[in-house]
Amino acid sequence: MEKKFTVLLILLFAASLLFAGGAKEEKGMWQPTKHITVIVPWGAGGSTDQVTRVVAGELEDGLGQKIVIVNQGGASGSVGTKGCLDAPHDGYTWTAGAAADLGAYKVRGLLETTLDDWVLYLNVANVSVISVHPDTPYQDFGDLLDAFKAKPGQIPVATAGQLSAGHNAMVAIQKYTGIKFKHMTYDGGNPAVVATVAGECEVVPQLAVEEADMLAGGKLRALAVLDDKPLELKGYGTIPPVTKWIPDFKPAPNYFGIWVPKDVPKEVIDTFGKLWDDVIKTSQKLKDYAAERGAVMDPAWGEEAKKKAMPYLQIIAWNLHEAGKTVISPEEIGIPKP
Repeated sequence: MEKKFTVLLILLFAASLLFAGGAKEEKGMWQPTKHITVIVPWGAGGSTDQVTRVVAGELEDGLGQKIVIVNQGGASGSVGTKGCLDAPHDGYTWTAGAAADLGAYKVRGLLETTLDDWVLYLNVANVSVISVHPDTPYQDFGDLLDAFKAKPGQIPVATAGQLSAGHNAMVAIQKYTGIKFKHMTYDGGNPAVVATVAGECEVVPQLAVEEADMLAGGKLRALAVLDDKPLELKGYGTIPPVTKWIPDFKPAPNYFGIWVPKDVPKEVIDTFGKLWDDVIKTSQKLKDYAAERGAVMDPAWGEEAKKKAMPYLQIIAWNLHEAGKTVISPEEIGIPKP
């Protein structure tokens, strides 16, 4: 009997050590008590909406709570982003999008914020593809450039609005070639793509992830990817790089993710960081999404994420500044010239 009692004490002691170890391991981890809202500041079905829903689904088990996606477009994403800034900074309200958009709001006079106000959690890098309605006469990007020059300001181009990936792509092309275009804005990348398929516009320069289905279905024809290497898009084929026609073009990864104001509780930041390291960086669903949609899976968070996002932000902010579309110099808010 005494021997059994001794064994029982040993087992209880071992269990207490195991419990203490587990408690220590979870110390500082945030345990939300209600659902978390992520404001997608663009329309449903676009690049931000697509990848945010994939990531949210991967995070829910680790958080033990539902993540609710709310689409709140307007003013090039600044309306939804401001909604996050105005909400309590308690970790229950996040926003999403392209890091370059977030970093350029202030130079455009759209929103008083910079990357330094946020903690970034990046998931994928995206590339823009210049595509046209299949009934247009443009067979390659050279044909389109010639048309832009022959009919300045007349060819309608559909984008998700000022500061969207599509508009940024056109500003970059404009910088290198001097072309002019008729800018047609929509409430997100998906509506811009649909408008081009419907024949409202001839050209759409939105992201590959937004165009992938229509390209695969023959509803759009891709002319060039804004990169220095070809893009292999599943279900479509090879899209040539824009450097074939503009050799000096300098591309950089356009990173997307979710972010939260930097003054939320530290345990919120650390918990999401751990989930990013343990779940998102190895997510098969995110890998599959990237492979199927023409994106690059490259998760990062914190200071590493800011470093990854800065090269594209520099290009976009300074292209806009040189085009006269900013209210202050990017240098004034710590964005050095590339």
